[in-house]
Amino acid sequence: MTDRFIEVSLDKRGVRCTAKLLDDRAPITCNAVWDALPLGGDVYHAKYARNEIYALLAPFAPEEPPLENPTITPIPGDLCYFTFSDTQLGTASYGYESQAEHQGRATVVDLALFYERNNLLINGDAGWVPGIVWGSVVDGLDRMADACQDLWRAGALGETLNFRRV
Repeated sequence: MTDRFIEVSLDKRGVRCTAKLLDDRAPITCNAVWDALPLGGDVYHAKYARNEIYALLAPFAPEEPPLENPTITPIPGDLCYFTFSDTQLGTASYGYESQAEHQGRATVVDLALFYERNNLLINGDAGWVPGIVWGSVVDGLDRMADACQDLWRAGALGETLNFRRV
């Protein structure tokens, strides 16, 4: 199979990076994402995982992928896929506004980019939260990491995280 690449972007900040899909390690997840592209939505900066940005989306796969190529310790450049129920993301401590687009959905898909080291996917409410590693940034992670730090400090309002085919 030919390597497949996507662009991950923070459009308001004008920053993008390129990631390679890990078809050999997470083929079901890669196909689900690829077939649904372009994808995107409001960006959030993780409160628990540490150096992560993500978008919460409506389910897009015919059936949710199994936990292939799982991790609880993502490294810089990892793209991860998570599935949550509405009640898992309903706790007030997560800080989602009542009008957030994912509110009221029975299933929520989280597409995430990890931009720096020392991440641990443990949540005080739920425990370990393994994610599927389906892509790896191969170009532009340094610029994206700077933009993610700015997002953390300056705020995420009005910014979107987008995934597109290259």
